[in-house]
Amino acid sequence: MTSFVITVDGPAASGKGTIASALGEAYGLPVLDSGLLYRAVGVLLERAGGDLDDPAAAAAQARALTPDALSDPAFRTRRAGEAASRVAVHAPVRAALLALQRSFAAQAGGAVLDGRDMGTVIAPEAPAKLYVTASPEVRAQRRHRQLEAQGEGVSLADVLADIRLRDERDGGRAASPMRPADDAVLLDTSEMTIEQAADAARRIVEAARAGRA
Repeated sequence: MTSFVITVDGPAASGKGTIASALGEAYGLPVLDSGLLYRAVGVLLERAGGDLDDPAAAAAQARALTPDALSDPAFRTRRAGEAASRVAVHAPVRAALLALQRSFAAQAGGAVLDGRDMGTVIAPEAPAKLYVTASPEVRAQRRHRQLEAQGEGVSLADVLADIRLRDERDGGRAASPMRPADDAVLLDTSEMTIEQAADAARRIVEAARAGRA
């Protein structure tokens, strides 16, 4: 296919990562899980003995990061999420990762971009935009299963509390509250299986491709 960018925005554990991966496979496009970027910066900085609260050290780590370094399972742990929240407050880190994401989106052939602000900030001109969501309770159940599979002992109640807190924080960001792009198609996966959600996402993308032709 010709160059085509698909953005998949949405809150944590909404199913957007699974959908983005399915779309990447279906269309032969590289996929960027942008949610891992800040996690990777935090984990790698800690491994190097750096201080998460040091803007210069965190920014240097962010500038050295490449998309092919995101496969480490340690980036998906709860601890990685806590580290991510500490490095994400540094403006130089955000600037470095913004440049990385835009570069990924601009590559020849196109890409699938999974994360927050994909359709509004990173690739506002993308022809296919999805905003994937689900109820907090469903998202907490999904995240809890993922953490248990990784061997992390945490209660469902704690995971739900984390989800609600993150939603409140994301929605309250004055500079960039989480929101769908005006031209994004909403996909609520609360009552869907993985296969149903992926199929619905492909139909949305096909409609966007048809409208572009």
